[in-house]
Amino acid sequence: MRILGIDPGSRITGYGVIDSDGKRSRYIDSGCVLIETGPLTDKLGVIFTEIERIVILHRPQVVSVEQVFVSRNVASALKLGHARGAAICAVVNHGLAVSEYSPRSVKQAVVGSGAADKQQIQHMVCRLLGISHALRADAADALAVALCHAHTCSTLQRFPQRIHGRRR
Repeated sequence: MRILGIDPGSRITGYGVIDSDGKRSRYIDSGCVLIETGPLTDKLGVIFTEIERIVILHRPQVVSVEQVFVSRNVASALKLGHARGAAICAVVNHGLAVSEYSPRSVKQAVVGSGAADKQQIQHMVCRLLGISHALRADAADALAVALCHAHTCSTLQRFPQRIHGRRR
């Protein structure tokens, strides 16, 4: 399964692409969409266009996106929400399913601690994917979101399916 992970931001949006069979994951590509200063509408257009370009280039089967972390600055959270919306619209426009994960869940899945810092995430992403070059924090975060989805899907496949609360 090819997974596109997205770490949205109004100034930097990270992306990461992996292939995973649930047991092993393989690095395909990662990077950052760098958004220059300007009106928010122009920034959202750049995010939409670049994420759409990445979807066309890599043909992911599913997309995972980090949820908004609401801090004390409501204006920043709102801008982040707009950036997420632009990225999600770009992938949904191509008929892709989107899964969302909290920052804590992503850290837990990749590092083993929901309180992990950026350096720990970068280190573990490189270890898990066999990456020898340095990654920007936003690209590493996006790869972590993709790995979180791969681990979650693998775990869910081990449990019996339930239909209307009953086992099949």
